[in-house]
Order: sequence, then structure tokens, then C-alpha cells
Amino acid sequence: MTDSLDDAIKTNAEGPKKASGDSGSVEQHDLKDQIEADRYLSSKEAAKKGLGVRRTKVSPPGAV
Repeated sequence: MTDSLDDAIKTNAEGPKKASGDSGSVEQHDLKDQIEADRYLSSKEAAKKGLGVRRTKVSPPGAV
């Protein structure tokens, strides 16, 4: 999935933002929006792996 998304971002960055012709016009999402979407999907995929930050309470043994 990430390879196709990376390829799509690269292709869109190389092409024009807006194009028009006889049949109509086409406009792509901004490159900034595409990069944000890529970051969001990457973080979502990383969260599935369980490598996030965990907080634990550590109590050293000893007399209280």
C-alpha cells in the first residue's frame, strides 16, 4: 500500500496541479495534503504494530 501511495505522490508532484481540455478540467489535491495523508496512514500503520509509547509505574522494592 505504501509503495503505491509513494508512487502516486511522486507522479502527482511531477505533473501539473490543474489541467483543462475540451472534455473538462481536472484538479489534484495539493502536495501538502498528499504528504499529510501519507504521514497519517504511516502513523496508523505503525500504531497497529504496537510500538507506541507505554507508561508504567515502577516501584522499587523496599520498606515503606
